[in-house]
Amino acid sequence: MSESGWAVVDGRLHRELTFGDFTEAWAFMQRVAEIAEELDHHPDWCNSWNKVTIDLFSHSAGAITDNDRELASRIDALL
Repeated sequence: MSESGWAVVDGRLHRELTFGDFTEAWAFMQRVAEIAEELDHHPDWCNSWNKVTIDLFSHSAGAITDNDRELASRIDALL
């Protein structure tokens, strides 16, 4: 998935994004949260001002699964 900005880091799909400001970063996170709820699959993530770091990993499977790939794809569609 590296062509879309995702990399496998420590067994997780990982992506770091930079936005224009905090408001843009937070709005993006809100849109991702709505998708995560719809899929019932939630990211591990962090926000610091205009930066959002996302890690996707299926804890129950102990690995990256199709659920993680689907969420990554849906996140990509927002960008």
